[in-house]
Amino acid sequence: MSHSLVCPETVSRVSSVLNRNARQFGKKHLFDQEEETCWNSDQGPCQWVTLEFPQCVRISQLQIQFQGGFSSRRGRLEGSQGSEALCKIVDFYPEDNNSLQTFPVPTTEVARLKVTFEDMADFFGRVVIYHLRVLGEKV
Repeated sequence: MSHSLVCPETVSRVSSVLNRNARQFGKKHLFDQEEETCWNSDQGPCQWVTLEFPQCVRISQLQIQFQGGFSSRRGRLEGSQGSEALCKIVDFYPEDNNSLQTFPVPTTEVARLKVTFEDMADFFGRVVIYHLRVLGEKV
């Protein structure tokens, strides 16, 4: 059975935060399960989120909830089992809406994960994400 793999020991990083206002728009809001909070990136051609899990995990799904108008039209998932270079796992193609979207991931074991967002719906290249969930199981 799949469950959320992000835990308090998971180290996360993001490409940018709108106006560097981490308190209001920071990465912690990706995982807090609150409906009113979000990660809001600054502008740029692509944005990303990296996750370093405390142990190797087996990923089966990625779930993302964007704010409509501030989504990505193309995403890429990359991973590695340690400090080696990231390898492409899968491309995914979100819709520009407010719904929680689920993307299947070919069964992959990783310790590090990078989610890259490209081709933004927003003219300035900003992305707004209310929920980011990585589902699977611990190895």
